[in-house]
Amino acid sequence: MTPTKTASRRSAPGNGWRARDVLMAAVIVAGVYLALQILWVGRSVFLLGFLGVLFGIVLSSGVDRLERLRIPRGLGAAIIVLSLLGLLVGLGALAAPQISRQMRDLRERIPQAAQQVRGWAEERLGGVAEALQPSAAPQGGQEGKAGQQSGEQAPGAEKSDSQAGSQQGGTQESGGQKPAPNPGDGITQQLGAMGKTFFSIFSSTLSALAGILVLIFVSIFVASDPGLYHRGLMHLFPHSVRPRAGEVLSATATTLRRWLVMQLVAMVVIGVVTTVALLVLGIPGAIALGIIAGFLEFIPYVGPILSAVPAIAMALTDSPDKAIYVVIAYIAIQQLEGLVLQPMLMKEGLELPPVLTILGQALFSIVLGFLGLLLAVPLIATVMIPIKMLYVRDVVGDEVTVPGEDEDD
Repeated sequence: MTPTKTASRRSAPGNGWRARDVLMAAVIVAGVYLALQILWVGRSVFLLGFLGVLFGIVLSSGVDRLERLRIPRGLGAAIIVLSLLGLLVGLGALAAPQISRQMRDLRERIPQAAQQVRGWAEERLGGVAEALQPSAAPQGGQEGKAGQQSGEQAPGAEKSDSQAGSQQGGTQESGGQKPAPNPGDGITQQLGAMGKTFFSIFSSTLSALAGILVLIFVSIFVASDPGLYHRGLMHLFPHSVRPRAGEVLSATATTLRRWLVMQLVAMVVIGVVTTVALLVLGIPGAIALGIIAGFLEFIPYVGPILSAVPAIAMALTDSPDKAIYVVIAYIAIQQLEGLVLQPMLMKEGLELPPVLTILGQALFSIVLGFLGLLLAVPLIATVMIPIKMLYVRDVVGDEVTVPGEDEDD
């Protein structure tokens, strides 16, 4: 046997997978699978935590300014959060009475509005109906013939109905010994239905309150000491790559801060413009409807449509013509937002391709639900910043712009 064959045989076992390597790979795969399962089960908590971190990053700028006034960071974060909550409660207290009163008036005036819409349609579509009336005449003749034939057959039908009635009377007489219904059964069923409704409402309200509390506390803790969490993330990277990882995290935080500020500016602008437009048109409760439009602007695609529904309903109580003007006003506001406001904000925003944004929002809304739709854009930005900086720039070698680097410079 030659020495080369002996050496190859000796080196062969070292080239294969040992039992220890197979076990280690299986543990890694199982750990990744378990982590993904936990992440999927707790996706709502994960998204709430991400939203809390997002608010905390934005609040940290205000906390930095308060710290210059010798206010501790924790106290400053609590002051900003409580001030924002007070503002929201104040706006809700301002809008709630008007909205409830308008909804009550709307329920009372719905029949009148429906009659106005019917009269408006008949008045404007009367010419179309007259133009189509000659073609409907033969159908009317056929209907008359069919009516005559059915009238000729009416006596027989009356006989059959009387026979059926006598048969039903006989069956009722023969089966008249049915047990009387127990009133306690109906009360028990009603109490059971009321209990199910109460517990479903209670559980949904409790989960909503718990989510709000998680959001508030996460944002306060992140804003009070963002460096603590930054240093904690740095411990996950080797010392050689920590400077670059810090740059990526800083750019991501700046991008997320810009996105949220951009959303808040858009909400305020849309709320003010909508209020002014409704005041000009003379719609009742224009301020409350403008507040609703501003808040629902945070929800992509669906929010503007939902905000237009109560305004159109209130306009219908006056006249259908005014409702059409309201629809035109909302469409014009959304067009101005898409053509003027959004491009101006996106210059300092995320610089995401529109197609990627639309597809990402659709995907996250399907997989993660309503919260996924709300947070699709910042989640995409969180993924795109490392891709641009670590792969496109460092590996491929292409120069790309990353929001936030100009602030560091």
